[in-house]
Amino acid sequence: MRFSLILLLLVPVSLIARGQPYIIVLGVAQDGGYPHMGCTKECCRSAWENPSIRRNVVSLALVDPVSQHWYLFEATPDIREQLHLFRQLTSGKYNYLPRAVFVSHAHIGHYTGLMQFGREVMNTDGISLYVMPRMKAFLENNGPWDQLVRLENIIPVEINDGSELAISEEITVKSFSVPHRNEYSETAAYKIIAGNRSYLFIPDINKWDKMNKDIISLVQSSDISFLDGTFYSQGELPGRNMDEIPHPFIVETMELFSREDKETKNKIHFIHFNHSNPVLYNKGIREEILTKGFNIAEQGHNY
Repeated sequence: MRFSLILLLLVPVSLIARGQPYIIVLGVAQDGGYPHMGCTKECCRSAWENPSIRRNVVSLALVDPVSQHWYLFEATPDIREQLHLFRQLTSGKYNYLPRAVFVSHAHIGHYTGLMQFGREVMNTDGISLYVMPRMKAFLENNGPWDQLVRLENIIPVEINDGSELAISEEITVKSFSVPHRNEYSETAAYKIIAGNRSYLFIPDINKWDKMNKDIISLVQSSDISFLDGTFYSQGELPGRNMDEIPHPFIVETMELFSREDKETKNKIHFIHFNHSNPVLYNKGIREEILTKGFNIAEQGHNY
């Protein structure tokens, strides 16, 4: 009952009744998932012992009740569980497979789930895959991904910085590039216009001041913003140089938005949590974020 009430609060009943598009969060963790491989420290111990608090790698489902199609953002290592979760949450009203997939970049948490579309597993038939140019070339010229392309399990479709793609009468996806560790591909972020709501999705970025867009303006012009919350603060990974894996710390983002009004802060939902992030296991830290007017993306919730 409590879970159902939360969903109704996040997605107004009027939107559901009118058949407005909406988003389901299918995962909130960083690429390694939660709990993390090999971790037996406090941050992961409870999750190993209690499967109910485990979390999938970051992924969104964009649902269009009018066209009866849905779209997947990020093909993660947890895609098997995530497609099953989607079917459960939507009571089997939609096709098991998405109409199309958007992949932001070539880090393992964001594209390796594509392997499940191959002949060894689902042997899918022509799923459209929207990716930026370097990502497209990476998939087409490296195995095993090139086999998916040759067999037309996936059909890579190039999008670019500034692309606007109308995927239905109700939904337009705007793509733009953001600075990140682009070893094999560029990194995309998305502004999703879905009916009368808009969503910002930036799961991975180096730092906000490295972006050629103003993050405050982007958040203000969106209804809901899913923002990179990989690490809570500096020093979260003892013995590791965190400058080598830059992300905007949650405390930095909260400070950046500290002078903005409550409405703007409330639009932000942190996502993409590393297993070390106390947001995943520390009730006090979670309450601090919420008290300051920000939100934490929740797996299985509608937005």
